[in-house]
Amino acid sequence: MSRAVGLLLGFAADRWLGDPRRFHPVAGFGQVAGRLETSLYSDSRAAGTAYAGVLVGAVTAGGVVAERLTRGRPVAQTVLTAAATWAVLGGRSLEREAEVMAGFLEAKELEAARGRLSYLCSRDATDLSADELARATVESVAENTSDATVAPLVWGGLLGIPGLVGYRAVNTLDAMVGYQSARYRNFGWASARLDDLVNLGPARACAVLTGVVSGRFAESWRIWQRDAPRHPSPNAGPVEAAFAGALGVRLGGTNTYGDEVEDRGTLGDGLPPAVGDIRRTASLARRVSYAAAAVAAILALRPKLFPGGKERTCI
Repeated sequence: MSRAVGLLLGFAADRWLGDPRRFHPVAGFGQVAGRLETSLYSDSRAAGTAYAGVLVGAVTAGGVVAERLTRGRPVAQTVLTAAATWAVLGGRSLEREAEVMAGFLEAKELEAARGRLSYLCSRDATDLSADELARATVESVAENTSDATVAPLVWGGLLGIPGLVGYRAVNTLDAMVGYQSARYRNFGWASARLDDLVNLGPARACAVLTGVVSGRFAESWRIWQRDAPRHPSPNAGPVEAAFAGALGVRLGGTNTYGDEVEDRGTLGDGLPPAVGDIRRTASLARRVSYAAAAVAAILALRPKLFPGGKERTCI
């Protein structure tokens, strides 16, 4: 019960406050990871595996210690779970960024919108038109709804604090070193593959929830099953395809990331997103987030809901 209540309180804090503006734990983790990279970096998979193992292992172990120290102290465990949940979620801030982008594009402030896109993704925005910026925003909100909200909540429901902080460590390392640049092609391999692994279940849960809360489950499911394999990512593909079906738009295409050009295939049967679709996407992401919070609470309560079984934890 403490885990379920803590997850819901942390989710409520994220909805109300967004990300902590100062002393963000995830930012602090990123700084530590950056310093460690300077010591361990080598253009090899072995070095990258050691790097990811040390950081993810240390953070997850800290979560295990926190669970043990608060065992039998329900108030302390609730508070600590709520704090960890608030720290690792990013759903409200994601929606705010989408709203900022929508405002810039609606006001035809194209240069401001191009400059702002870096808050959502690493795509090169130099020559993007308003509609191309809209597509980038819709795709980023879709993909990050899974990464920033659904996945941490699912892992929190299953494993508590270790699941919350361990998942965020993995996802942060993937964002830092997991992309396919010349520097990180080998060093970031382990971080990218680990992120793929821990998102396999949550991404598909996000795709299902997207269809359910949109009221267009059949179409969302159809596009997901047909088009997701065209996407190069095993997890972003199902989520973006489900959003495309739910919104009735067509996503995908060729994107530029620094010196890399990536073809993300075509997802959906509708027209490409326009500026007006950004707020629709943010609204859908919000509903998916609420549904994910409910799922996380159910996962946390499973020993009480199904008393015949035994709770599985990592401690």
